[in-house]
Amino acid sequence: MTTLAIDIGGTKLAAALIDDDLQIRERRELPTPASQTPDALRAALKELVEPVMASAQQVAIASTGIIREGTLVSINPHNLGGLLHFPLVQTLASITGLPAMAVNDAQAAAWAEYHAPGIDTQDMVFITVSTGVGGGVVLRGELQTGEGGLAGHLGHTLADPHGPVCGCGRRGCVEAIASGRGIAARAQGELTGLDAKAIFTHALRGHPQARELVAHSAQTLARLIADVKAVTDCQTVVVGGSVGLAEGYLSQVAEYLAQEPPVYHVNLRPAFYRHDAGLLGAALLSQGAQQ
Repeated sequence: MTTLAIDIGGTKLAAALIDDDLQIRERRELPTPASQTPDALRAALKELVEPVMASAQQVAIASTGIIREGTLVSINPHNLGGLLHFPLVQTLASITGLPAMAVNDAQAAAWAEYHAPGIDTQDMVFITVSTGVGGGVVLRGELQTGEGGLAGHLGHTLADPHGPVCGCGRRGCVEAIASGRGIAARAQGELTGLDAKAIFTHALRGHPQARELVAHSAQTLARLIADVKAVTDCQTVVVGGSVGLAEGYLSQVAEYLAQEPPVYHVNLRPAFYRHDAGLLGAALLSQGAQQ
């Protein structure tokens, strides 16, 4: 069965046809609309999927935010231009005429990475560091979603009680500090107004402030990983996302994690499926639901 998989993130929308053997075909991308209206997202999704939907038999959606009964309930509306509620499943079913399901994007990516080559544990956590910070938890071989869909939202755990206010309403969340938005928000002087990608470029060139901003994010993530190990006793943590997979970032996380007591150490890996993990995980979950 061919699945039309869709990944809705804070920066981009992606779609692809995925066969039962997890081969990706006809991948497409569009920028996530900056508008705060549901109509803008609906129009962008229609533009994204119309060229490829005729070949699919079902739709699987991976989206940032909490997915509750097929509706996107954004824990940090800033990541989607202020959008708070959006009927994901209903919208895509209407556009395509196909049965649809939806799951949080980091939960989906966790499920894909759990099935990646080289994973030899039933207890694994996936963390994505991108526009925001998200996560997915697999314990004893089962993906944890939670009754309200909140399970795995690791970016909204506390990093600094005196830190910046997060878009979710709490102060000092990991996401407010370690994410691409968090990195950019702390920039000062000549780096003010630059996005995380530009700041990483400056860091690689040796710019002192840029290097400190990236290091602060990496240290915050390492402390989060130690906390996650304490809570779940996971043996492997996989890191993905545009920041998480940026050149030199994961090695810094590993250095900071190595400074923690050994009981908090884990096998640290970059995402095998990289930026396609959400698409593949959604397709895997959809295929499993049909069996």
